[in-house]
Amino acid sequence: MLLLAACAFVSSARAMDRWSALSMIESGNNDRAVGSLGEISRYQIRPALWPGGNPHDATEALAVARKIMQTRVAKFRLVHKRGPNDFEFYVLWNAPKEINHPARVVAERARRFANLVGRSSAT
Repeated sequence: MLLLAACAFVSSARAMDRWSALSMIESGNNDRAVGSLGEISRYQIRPALWPGGNPHDATEALAVARKIMQTRVAKFRLVHKRGPNDFEFYVLWNAPKEINHPARVVAERARRFANLVGRSSAT
């Protein structure tokens, strides 16, 4: 019994919320990261989607990321009649046009993301 409780604690200790996992996957939590396509902030947001302000501020970057995903998740809900699982959430973030058929590299990163979050994921 004690061993089961310890295993459950260790397992839950490794789980992250979606935003923490997204920051970890996208930039290693680096607020000053700049991607190969000019993506900025810890969430690697494309410059065309950045509304202005300080991308180096973690709180501001999170607010922008949430706003971007609010629209994407709403569209997903309309089409699929449910919210995205963790795998799908990452695909919506990284390659929303590939939501039904993500490229292999996107799917691999989405699986890593889902594992970090620690919830059920798609294959």
